[in-house]
Formats: sequence, structure tokens, C-alpha cells
Amino acid sequence: MEYEIKPKEKFGLGLKELWDARELFYFFTWRDIRVKYKQTFLGFAWAIIQPILMTLIFSLIFIKNDFNLNVPYPIFVCSGFILWNIFATGISSAGNSMVTNANIIKKIYFPRLIIPISSILVSLFDFIMTLPLLIGMMIYYKICPSLGNVWMLPCGILLAIFGTLGPGFLLAALNVKYRDFRYVIPFLIQFLFFASPVMYPIISFENRWVQELLAINPMYCAIALFRAFVTGRVLDPVLCSISFASVIFFLIMGIYVFRKTESYFADLA
Repeated sequence: MEYEIKPKEKFGLGLKELWDARELFYFFTWRDIRVKYKQTFLGFAWAIIQPILMTLIFSLIFIKNDFNLNVPYPIFVCSGFILWNIFATGISSAGNSMVTNANIIKKIYFPRLIIPISSILVSLFDFIMTLPLLIGMMIYYKICPSLGNVWMLPCGILLAIFGTLGPGFLLAALNVKYRDFRYVIPFLIQFLFFASPVMYPIISFENRWVQELLAINPMYCAIALFRAFVTGRVLDPVLCSISFASVIFFLIMGIYVFRKTESYFADLA
């Protein structure tokens, strides 16, 4: 029996091939989760400790903020940070995933997209672990979201995942050929963190062009949607459209670059 491996479409995810190899998602994701928390005393608790500390630090720094929020500041920053963490840990893991799994890539063929996608699924697991923290804070501050805004919760999470996939694919491919990106990725994450509305609302900037510039961040719309479910704040359709367009752009670019360089992974990884 002969099996022919054909070139992939440069703009295609290869959904049928990914579905046929769906068991590998579980294998790679669970393996990375085990490695991440292996031989740690607190185990999965580390996923919760980080947002707790960050919420506490920013709450102390901006204790006298004038952001005109309609919710307590700890709720505001926590709701943004736990969603941002999907992006931060996702592109960090995905960006280094191809190099980390070089030995497997050289030995056997399977859809290469599974590796960076599985890395991002690990960050989604961390998000699920931290979600009860936000729920507990909402109960403590007696915040009850409107049932009419329930759709914003899954939409925000899905948009965060797709907003992470594009840059994740792009950095995973570039890091194989140009190892300089292992140093660029931490700086990029830090820069985007301060450019994201995690610790401040984007409307705090009076200049409209500044708001639109910050909305180019693919995580803006995801955070805005997720936070609107918690706070009930009305969304800005123009800023969300800019961010959504950014998500689509980076997703297409990420898939294209990944597919274009995929044939060299076994040699360069």
C-alpha cells in the first residue's frame, strides 16, 4: 500500500487531516500539561496563583484610579488578565513548540499544525483552572451578569483562541528558521501586555486615533467581549471591528507562513 503525501494548501488548515489525527491533540496537550506541572509542590495551583498576585499588585498600584469603571477594579483587571493569559502563554509555548518537538518531527509524519495548536490548548486549560477565581470574586462583590450578555462569554473565549492561533503559527514557523525569535517572543508578549486593555480601559485615552491604534491588538475584542459579560459595559463596534480584522489577518498570515515553511521543518528544527 502506498501513501502519497501531497503539498498542503497554503491557506488551508487541512481540517480533514487534523480530524483524522485528532487523538494526537489529546496526546500532545496532556503531555505538555504533565510536563508543565511535573515535580511542582503546588501543582495546578500555580495557574491560579499568578492571576491572584497580578490582580493584587495592580489593585494596589491603581487603588486611586479614575477610570470611571462600573465594577470594582479587582474584577476589572482579573477578568482581563485571565483571558490575556491564554494569549501570553499560548504564543510563548506555540512559538517554541516546533523546536521543542524537533525529535518527533524528524521521526514520523503527522499534521504539523497539531503541535502549536496543542500548545495553545494547554493555555486554555490554565484558563479553565482560573475561571472559578473570577466567579468567586464576582460572588464576593455581588456582581450578577445579565443573561442577555451570556453569548459574550463563549465568543470572547473563542476569539481569544483564534487571536492566539495566528501569531502562534507565525512565530512557530519563524522560530524554526530564525532562532532569534526565541528572544523576540518574551519582549513581544511584554509589549503587547501593556498595549492591551488588561489593567486599564481603552476609553481612558481621549484621542480617538490612540484607541484605534491599540485596537489593532488581536486580543482587544476578545477581552472587551469577555469583560462586557462581567461588567455590562457597552462595546465600541468600530474598535471591535478593527481588532476582529486583526485576528483574521494574523490567522491567514500565520497559516500561510506555516504552510510555506512546513516542508523544511524536519531539516531546520
